[in-house]
Amino acid sequence: MSKQAQGILLASIGVMAFSVTLPTTRFAVPELGPAFVGFGRGATAGLLALATVIALRIPAPERRHWMGLAIVSLGVTVCFPVLAAYALRTLPSAHSAVVVGLLPAATAVMAVLIVHERPRLTFWLASGAGVVAVLLFAVAEGAGRPQLPDLLLIVAVVGGAVGYAEGSRLAREMGGFQVILWALVFCLPFLAVPTLATIAHSPPHGSLAAWLCFGYLAAVPQFLAFLPWYRGLVLAGVAHTSQIGLAQPVLTLAWSALFLHERVSPLMLAAALLVIACAAATQWTRPPITERMTEAFAPE
Repeated sequence: MSKQAQGILLASIGVMAFSVTLPTTRFAVPELGPAFVGFGRGATAGLLALATVIALRIPAPERRHWMGLAIVSLGVTVCFPVLAAYALRTLPSAHSAVVVGLLPAATAVMAVLIVHERPRLTFWLASGAGVVAVLLFAVAEGAGRPQLPDLLLIVAVVGGAVGYAEGSRLAREMGGFQVILWALVFCLPFLAVPTLATIAHSPPHGSLAAWLCFGYLAAVPQFLAFLPWYRGLVLAGVAHTSQIGLAQPVLTLAWSALFLHERVSPLMLAAALLVIACAAATQWTRPPITERMTEAFAPE
């Protein structure tokens, strides 16, 4: 299997794991609270990362990587989970999936600004068509009306896109495992304080299902899913591989129907095929990957 094919496959695994994030957040927030879910999932993942560092005796990252790790931490372990948790207090999972569906386009822009990728015009047309398809689907389903929490999700999307792009840049030097590992360790002190304050003020109480959702959020989309995702971004390029995420809102709708009993209409299925087709088109229109883009991870 070529490195590009490996990258796409690994990124797809990451997208599958990320696609369950919104439904599980929507389920956990009403019972456990947005502050505990938003801050606590990162703090729990940080403890898992710290335990991994100690158990494997992984040396600290070089000082030149600290700023990049701080950017990744702010984007994917603080900004996105916290703001998404507060937005999902009132927004349905389907509506949120539409807004978060803009993440691939935002990541592509950040790839241009941070990683200096230069996609062709046909790539932008294909990814733009995917964004338009997502937005038209939202309007047709009645979920496209602007709401105040949408602003929180938009900021969360920008933060996630910056974290994805910066994390892929660091992964070429450090390896994807160490990027997310140290990003979580770096943010642990900043997430532990509000988490403990929330517990002290209002101890979380919830059903077993809510706690299982919280555990999934902390262990998988906050930690483990980044391992195949970052490696996929490195192997196949940030701007192109990130467009696989155009299928994420459709997958999220499927999980929402399964977990939250939302209705899946024929229009949803048609939109799913269109969005997936646009995501595939971005792969067909990608430019040749340079030697810099096809480097495998540095030794761990």
